[in-house]
Amino acid sequence: MPSLHFVKQGRGPVIVLSHALGCELGMWDDVATALQDRYTVLRYDHRNHGRSPIVPGAFSVDDMADDAAALIAREAGGPVHFVGLSLGGMVAQSLAARHAGGVKSITIANSAMAYDEAGRANWAARAQTVRSQGMAPITEGAMQRWFTPEFRAEGSAGAARVQALRAKLLACDSEAYAASCDAIAGIDYRASNAGIACPALVIGGTRDEATPVSMSEAIAAAIPGAKLRTIDAAHLSAVEQPGAFALLVGEFVQSL
Repeated sequence: MPSLHFVKQGRGPVIVLSHALGCELGMWDDVATALQDRYTVLRYDHRNHGRSPIVPGAFSVDDMADDAAALIAREAGGPVHFVGLSLGGMVAQSLAARHAGGVKSITIANSAMAYDEAGRANWAARAQTVRSQGMAPITEGAMQRWFTPEFRAEGSAGAARVQALRAKLLACDSEAYAASCDAIAGIDYRASNAGIACPALVIGGTRDEATPVSMSEAIAAAIPGAKLRTIDAAHLSAVEQPGAFALLVGEFVQSL
């Protein structure tokens, strides 16, 4: 099991932040700053991302949840409030079902619980593209999915963040990224979500074309007692609207 790179800041109950595919823990900079006065914020890089090790060969999102469970056991000193976006939200679903003792609550943002045949084919095609041509061919399309046009616009308040995240995506190891795509294509948490017992918040982006609000609605319907909220943002809602995102998470955790 890889030893994941992480950053810990703040004080109070522990909130773990789990990032999207092709990003790293810096994706959470603004959310972590908003939460650190009231919470201990533990951010980490998934395997095959950022400064965490590249793990050769195939793996599953369940393996990534096992990575997170080991980090929580080692660094948190008890169960945590786990917040995941996109790939991180898939990890959250697996973690709550398979390592229930490690979580007090989960927040699943801009994510999915399963893909149909067409969705799996899209992930396979993306993996094949980066294996054969590298990261460049998929990068601009990712920016269009991740952010609204006004956030991406040159001279906008978000332009610098978009440029930084574009650079991070371009720098990804193509085989490591492709293996992560294969892992995502294989998820199916429709049955296991019904057994999740901890409180759950599901956040959808009203302008998210990668994982539309309908996917968030399906997750919320599958997890007993889950709450559904939305943010006016595209796929990386925590980057585009960090204040609104942190407020939703903070209010949810405080309500428990």
